[in-house]
Amino acid sequence: MELKKSNRPALILIDIQKGFADIEYWGGERNNPDAESKASELLQLWRAHNLPIFHIQHCSSNSTSLLHETNIGNAFNDLVTPVEGEPIIKKNVNSAFIGTDLQAQLDNDEITTLVIVGLTTDHCVSTTTRMAGNLGYRTYLVSDAIATFNKKGITGQNYPAELIHETALASLNEEFAVIVTTDFIKQKIC
Repeated sequence: MELKKSNRPALILIDIQKGFADIEYWGGERNNPDAESKASELLQLWRAHNLPIFHIQHCSSNSTSLLHETNIGNAFNDLVTPVEGEPIIKKNVNSAFIGTDLQAQLDNDEITTLVIVGLTTDHCVSTTTRMAGNLGYRTYLVSDAIATFNKKGITGQNYPAELIHETALASLNEEFAVIVTTDFIKQKIC
């Protein structure tokens, strides 16, 4: 797969919302603290080159969730706040393609290449990336512009956030997406 600006790749920013700043709520440990900053770098690059951008916003159906629409945590992180004209796709499941018009918008704009950033690696990012690959999009997942939290195993064992992140990437690599870095994307787009 080759990433070219002329292919008009779409930047898909998944769930980069204020609620994810509460690390204790999500498990007590997080990897990749610069993920939002890296996503912001790419967002600025996409804006400078007038490339397609889609903001995905998780709107939990659980009223006690930090990502429920009535909670301040539902708001976008200040580093990636959408500007006028940038589509916002609201979802309440793990995939940005389920129950939304994301695929229709991409297809209507003849977009075939996606660059994915956001939160969290093993949930909404992974699910959306898997579906993107299965739907036939050329998909690039930016490893340093995504992050996750530690997880408790089924026997109570604590799995560190970085391990969760790395194993999720290993499962996606070369089957559903090409795993890249922010610097790789910047070199290809500039």
